[in-house]
Amino acid sequence: MKKYKGYLIDLDGTIYQGKIKIPAAKRFVERLQKNQIPFLFVTNNTTKQPADVVKNLADNHDIFVNESNVYTSGQATTEYLLNDVVKHGLTKSAYVIGEKGLKQLLTENGFDLYSSNPSYVVVALDRDLTYQKLAQAVLYVNAGIKFIGTNADTLIPSEQGMIPSAGAIIDSVRYATHTNPFIIGKPNDLIVNNAVKRMGLQKDEVVMVGDNYDTDIAAGIKAGVDTLLVYSGVSKRDEVAKLPNKPTNEIDNFDEWIL
Repeated sequence: MKKYKGYLIDLDGTIYQGKIKIPAAKRFVERLQKNQIPFLFVTNNTTKQPADVVKNLADNHDIFVNESNVYTSGQATTEYLLNDVVKHGLTKSAYVIGEKGLKQLLTENGFDLYSSNPSYVVVALDRDLTYQKLAQAVLYVNAGIKFIGTNADTLIPSEQGMIPSAGAIIDSVRYATHTNPFIIGKPNDLIVNNAVKRMGLQKDEVVMVGDNYDTDIAAGIKAGVDTLLVYSGVSKRDEVAKLPNKPTNEIDNFDEWIL
């Protein structure tokens, strides 16, 4: 079994399910810390800032990490937009379907979220989604405004079960406008490539860990890094067995994994 110098780890469905603890995941993180192996939680969740993620892990799952251990698709989206406005000479403005965490990040980086002529339409998970929000996004995209999706997750694990995620909302706008968005988070490799750079390691030294083949594992494969699929959330063994591109590694729970 290959030894990795760094781990990129999904959160929802991998480390926890909503507020439900996954004891083996807690032990896995503690083993990484004990062995001083660098890790970065790479999450498609845009509803929280890194500080919120750290607090949630501590308060609800007894997992104690730092903000430097967290990289969200909200952060990746903000970084992408900051580079894109310079590259194309656009204004820092965006119409956002999303929650407080994403909006705060963009506002803190100088983006006007109330412009009547935004440079971007950014669509993320929004649990207060309304028809009016969707309608405005569709109007802007149909007018030629650049369409950004933070992540393509169709479902997200929760204590109630699998519920709609950002991809379901993004697809509503896509369907209505016949326009494909640029996706920032997993399965796009952009977020993984950024995460590897943050860790200061080479791609052959890290492994992407997650429960969802279509996002976590697909992003790792696309980025050219090894992958570790843990069957604690979305993907099932019988489904993955039928796929042509298999994960590098597969486990039922983290207690099976040797660092």
